[in-house]
Amino acid sequence: MFVVDNILVDDRIKRLHFACDLTQCRGICCTFPGPRGAPIQDSERVEIERAFPVIRKYLSERSLSAIATKGLYEGKPGNFATTCVEEDECVFVVWEDDIAKCAFELAYRAGEICWRKPLSCHLFPLRVTGSEGGILRYHHIPECGSAIVRGEREHVHIIEFLKEALVRAYGASWYEHLLEATTLNSRLQSAEGGEDNLINIVHGEDLRNVVTDGDEAC
Repeated sequence: MFVVDNILVDDRIKRLHFACDLTQCRGICCTFPGPRGAPIQDSERVEIERAFPVIRKYLSERSLSAIATKGLYEGKPGNFATTCVEEDECVFVVWEDDIAKCAFELAYRAGEICWRKPLSCHLFPLRVTGSEGGILRYHHIPECGSAIVRGEREHVHIIEFLKEALVRAYGASWYEHLLEATTLNSRLQSAEGGEDNLINIVHGEDLRNVVTDGDEAC
């Protein structure tokens, strides 16, 4: 582990290349089997409730039925999560060409809502843990192997790929300090077309983490 402004950061993040490839993984991170969906912050419950009337048009009857039975989320303060369809996919999954996508993300991209999606989804495969979110860990899962392959092939570091999510979680200043701590800052500045190339990669239609102006622009 190393420290960036009082946040403990997993050493693996320094050297990991990562860029989601939905054509290969089919959005499997939204469909892991189990009784709970994506972890959500207590404050995100309000955002989910506000967005639901807008996004429900994207949801299947199975999802709407599960929501009617279980609710939009479950848990207790400090430990909430989205609900699931029959202990399978998250209730907010939308299937397009056999790829699991997020209803919040679709509505956000369409300009229908200002909140993008739960922070835990935005940061995945990084996880915020520890007391008051003081630890940032990499959560390795075999199903994300194609993202590592793509990241290595296209020279995209996980810190670059998740830039918007990391800024959302910790702020722009903290993100710059993270770049400095991992020596990525100088590489990005010196790489030929580095920033433009990253934006082109992350704006691909098969990706869910997109470099934009952020939720504040709504």
